[in-house]
Parts: sequence; C-alpha cells; structure tokens
Amino acid sequence: MRGPPVIELRGVGKVYRTGEVETPVLFDISFPVQRGEFVAIVGGSGSGKTTLLNIMGLLDRPTSGQVLIEGEEASHLDELGRAQVRRERLGFIFQFHYLLPEFTVLENALMPCRMKGSDFEAAQEARMRQLLHTVGLGDKLRNRPGQLSGGQQQRVAVVRSLANSPALVLADEPTGNLDSRSGRVVFDLMRSLSRESGTTFIMVTHDDDFALEADRVIRIKDGHIQHLATGAGVAKATNPLRLAASNSPV
Repeated sequence: MRGPPVIELRGVGKVYRTGEVETPVLFDISFPVQRGEFVAIVGGSGSGKTTLLNIMGLLDRPTSGQVLIEGEEASHLDELGRAQVRRERLGFIFQFHYLLPEFTVLENALMPCRMKGSDFEAAQEARMRQLLHTVGLGDKLRNRPGQLSGGQQQRVAVVRSLANSPALVLADEPTGNLDSRSGRVVFDLMRSLSRESGTTFIMVTHDDDFALEADRVIRIKDGHIQHLATGAGVAKATNPLRLAASNSPV
C-alpha cells in the first residue's frame, strides 16, 4: 500500500508585508509529490519559484495553507521543530556549492552527519566514501574545495545533500553557475542518484531541456501554477553516471 506523499502542499499562499504594504507572491498552490519522483519547477524571474522552494524546505512559512512532509504538517512548527525536520528528512542543493574551504571533500560531504554527532558521522563515513567514488571523486577525498573545478564542487554538494538519507532533496538552480557541459554532468548525477536511491528530488531550474527530462514539470507564473505536465524522464532513463565515472575535471 502506497504511503502518504513525501511532500504535499495544500492551498499554500505567501504574502510579504512591509509596514502596511502587502506583496502577494504565491496564490493557492496545491500539489503532492510521491516518493521517488524527480520534479522540475520552472518559471520566469520573479514568478515565485524560489519562494515556493523555501516554503517546501521549511526555510520560510506560508501565509496560508499547509505543507505536509510524509503526511505530517510541518510548516507551522516552531523554529526548533522545523529545524529538526530539515535535519532529519530534507536535503538541500543550492546554486552555489557552499563547501567549507578549510575542510576536505569527504569532511564537507559528511558535514550534515557531523551535526548529528560523531557516532552518526562515523557510521555514515563508508557510505559517503562510496557515494563520492560513484560520482567520480574517489581520488579527491582529501582535496580541499579550492583544488576542484566548479562542476566537481557541485558534485560534492549533491553527495552532501544525501548524507542523512533524506526523503526529499530540494535543489535551487543547481546548474545555474556551471557551463553547459558541467551542468549536464551534475543534472545527470542527480537524476541517476534519485533513481538508484529512490530519493525524491524537486529542482528549480531555468533550463527547459533539463526540466523536460524530469518525471513531472510544474510551471509557475505570477505566483500561480500555470500547469503541471508529465516530463520525458521515465522514457529517457539511462545510466548517465558513466559521465561522472571518468577522470574529467568537469
């Protein structure tokens, strides 16, 4: 029997208030995302897609509506409760990798585990080493981020997002700072890791080519869902990890 959606939005709206001025950003957003789905959110600049991602990631609160994570309402928890959900159930990838320059590749990938204690970090180290090897960075574990290319740094960020075995990874323009070749490698890695681990990915992207390879596309315009469409991702399923397994500096 299928369980509840990994995440479900019910009537989510967002209004920013500055003094007496109100600026509506999102209007009555509702949709579920099931376990293992790879979903792309697209829309023009200012459409509300990053605000939506922040609300899904419990980094911001909706003005109205609910966000349910694995069937449990989470958006209106206090800050401590939302932080716990983020730490235990969510992973994040941003446009910039945000790796810590003084730590090695392996240490950066393990950073979310370190926040849960040294015993948990030690228990996850072998898995994270294997993931870094899988994405073509097995020979870079002791390197510092400054010794990597931009694409390699973002691969570390992708692996880091999986450190706590999250139910859901939220990615905000994860290829936006990369050239087209590096962006393709990083996107293919996320797509393959999603398939192999069964982890749900929701990605905000400006790249329609990537969006069309997702399982589902949600297009937002002026804070409204313009349409939800099935992507071509399932039909195009391959094994793109072959790109990352090379010694390419991408």
